[in-house]
Amino acid sequence: MRSGTNCSINTFTDDALGNDDATALAARIRRREVSVAEVTAAAIQRAQRANPSLNGIAAAGFEQAMSLAHQVDSDTGNPAAFIGFFAGTPTFIKDNTNVKGLPTGHGSPAVPHHLAAGTSNIAKQVLAQGFICLGKSTLPEFGFNATTESSSRAPTVNPWNTAYSSGASSGGAAALVAAGVVPLAHANDGGGSIRIPAACCGLVGLKPSRGRLVDNDAAKSLPINILADGVVSRSVRDTANFMAQAEHYYRDKGLPGIGELSGPSERKLTIGLIVDSVTGHQTDKQVREAVERTARTLEKLGHSVHPVAIPVASTFPDDFALYWAMLAFGVKANGRKLIHPDFDKHRVDNLTNGLAAFFRKRFYRLPAALWRLRKSRTDYARAMAAYDAVLTPVLGQTAPPLGHLSPDVPFDTLFDRLTRYVSFTPVANATGAPAISLPAGFSNEKTPLSVQFMAPFGKERTLIDLAYTLEAESPWPHLFNSEVPSRADIADISSA
Repeated sequence: MRSGTNCSINTFTDDALGNDDATALAARIRRREVSVAEVTAAAIQRAQRANPSLNGIAAAGFEQAMSLAHQVDSDTGNPAAFIGFFAGTPTFIKDNTNVKGLPTGHGSPAVPHHLAAGTSNIAKQVLAQGFICLGKSTLPEFGFNATTESSSRAPTVNPWNTAYSSGASSGGAAALVAAGVVPLAHANDGGGSIRIPAACCGLVGLKPSRGRLVDNDAAKSLPINILADGVVSRSVRDTANFMAQAEHYYRDKGLPGIGELSGPSERKLTIGLIVDSVTGHQTDKQVREAVERTARTLEKLGHSVHPVAIPVASTFPDDFALYWAMLAFGVKANGRKLIHPDFDKHRVDNLTNGLAAFFRKRFYRLPAALWRLRKSRTDYARAMAAYDAVLTPVLGQTAPPLGHLSPDVPFDTLFDRLTRYVSFTPVANATGAPAISLPAGFSNEKTPLSVQFMAPFGKERTLIDLAYTLEAESPWPHLFNSEVPSRADIADISSA
């Protein structure tokens, strides 16, 4: 269901979830102020009320979630004994990641409905923090698009303005968190898929350094691992706590530890500033103003901000586009081996078909492109040597209206639109560097604007420090304290 301009979906209400972020909610559970079952039931009710308009849930696991919640409450007699910092907190896992007993659809009708026989390693790492999984969140087909729209189902809408995109590929996760259904949700990122939906929906979205969390199942088959998993959240401390707790489950000894961070430090940083992309396309005026406004805020706080050159070669956009197309070609050609024996390549969408055809025409360029993409890590490290972080846009343009990036748009037009829109995030995927998306105001269309910070490899602590600094200086709004009007047919959610 689509809506007109300036309409929102807001599920926040005076129930067991309230307006809490995941950290506050987990603390209330530990203090036994609310039971896990009460929290889970409240999240399910919000999901059932909102999702017919939001379209952020790919598969519901409500019965399993309630069963686990009751088991936690009854087995322990005290939910605090449920292992994990976020014990009892409801969440969703993205629908390209296996969770035992739930289907994994990858956002595509080409994938048959089947229940996963086991839980993937990355989902185990997420759920080990005590989360209760309510189901699977939506994504575009195989995560290839930058909007969570499909040829076969209704689009996942932006809860701030339902006429606009929620971003992608973790668009369902971002929509569910921003709307208040859950306080935090799993996401993953192969070209911006944590940061893009976080930017569109006004959330915190950290793409960790390569190797920081356990590998996504798909990463094992890639010549260059561009994939990273994490979460989208409404508060910096939720993301900080998630990353700190993830280290207790798995720690890459080749990376400096993140540890527990509870607020900004007094350290003054040297920050580079980039406002236009290596693609050569000029950044949208509203996005540019948000980045420049953030730079002025940082300077006011005593940080040093300087314009810098783009830290990768001019060939990077074409090389990454070819790699992106190679992934689509590989999925279409080898879907029965990679995804499921009954995979039907004839049911993939226009974007997947177009990318696969794009790669077939240019496959001979792949060896040189891979060499340059691997080299981008050293190019980036060299360029970042004098800087603690670099400030950039997340996206070249504001969140697009639904349909602008639909997979049904003719491929050549869609490809051009995507390369203009997704023009900053892929650098962190190819180089393996950490990057974070943070809210930075609103567009004229009442959709969130955001900025990106990138840091040297392994320096998530710097990004979290900057995030805490900006959150404290200018706290960003949430739908429960915003003035964006709600749709008439869901307005009663907030008072139900």
